[in-house]
Amino acid sequence: MRRTAPVVTASVLSLSVAACGPLGGSGSGTKASPSKGNDLTVGLLLPEKANTRYDRLDYPLIKQNVASLTKNQGKVTYANADADPARQSSQMQQMIDDKVDIILLDAVDSHAIAGEVKQAKEAGIPVIAYDRLAEGPIDAYISFDNELIGEVQGRTLLEALGSHANGSAKIVMLNGAPADPNAKQFKQGALSALSGRVTVAESYDTKDWKPEIAEANMAQAINQLGKDNIDGVLSANDGIAGGAIEALKAAGVTHLPPITGLDAELGAVQRVVSGEQYMSVYKAYPDAAANAAEMAVWKVQGRDIQFDSLTRDKVSSPTTQNIPARLIPAVALTKSNIKDTVIADGIYKPSDICTSAYMADCRSIGLK
Repeated sequence: MRRTAPVVTASVLSLSVAACGPLGGSGSGTKASPSKGNDLTVGLLLPEKANTRYDRLDYPLIKQNVASLTKNQGKVTYANADADPARQSSQMQQMIDDKVDIILLDAVDSHAIAGEVKQAKEAGIPVIAYDRLAEGPIDAYISFDNELIGEVQGRTLLEALGSHANGSAKIVMLNGAPADPNAKQFKQGALSALSGRVTVAESYDTKDWKPEIAEANMAQAINQLGKDNIDGVLSANDGIAGGAIEALKAAGVTHLPPITGLDAELGAVQRVVSGEQYMSVYKAYPDAAANAAEMAVWKVQGRDIQFDSLTRDKVSSPTTQNIPARLIPAVALTKSNIKDTVIADGIYKPSDICTSAYMADCRSIGLK
């Protein structure tokens, strides 16, 4: 479901999402499972390890919140598919066989996992899509407004280009994995912001979000366009941005063009500090994890009022319409707001970012 674009300020681009009103009926199966107490099991399926956020942030945050909500009686069973759809299918089947109470699913391939979502439903196990909207009879969805994230990446790149954003600037687009529905939405959002303002000279999809594939694609773009004829790089996430930077450096580029990112990985934040990467997008992972844990616990416990209050948005997948959803705001991260985002939320301490290699850059922006 397309959302209304937010007001953009000079320093922080916030993605605000308007709720769609009270929760109504839907074809996604909103009936609560039989009520349980605190002794419950949440199955958590995360998609890959190339992006460090899943093991470092999402899993421990969800685990902590489930424990807090259940007086340390509830538990989280966790599996990471390492970008392998077949492995994730097997992991989900195991959770169905083990009769977990609910599954939080961040799909490697949103279409390929639909059969297991259906099996879970038939077994009486609700499935909440987390981060990526899987197909099949999903009970609810929690993520960020992905088209607006793409728009923010595009707008921030235009801001960096300044007067060069007059239609003639050549940019390279390094998009995400084709099997990830979020990647398509990021791309759509970015193109909506960039249309008519720049020339997309080369565009590539990045299988499995792998930085080494992005690096190879960027090297190909450099060969096609020339190392001095690239004005900007729209990278779908931080791993891809890192690959692009490696390719540019290998080609002998000393003054890097503005490069976007997503996920506010530590290495990317350090690259923003040093000026190698112009921006990233910070998703408020603590908010997403807390809300996901609440949705899961409330659903299992049959606490419909609390569950409905968290899912007042609606989204649709190719298989299911009007899925109750929670869409969390996200923020463009640049040098100007590192303190107000990843540090304020406790994701990193200044000492994490300002290692010896970045100490001088940190001092220059008042970060210490």
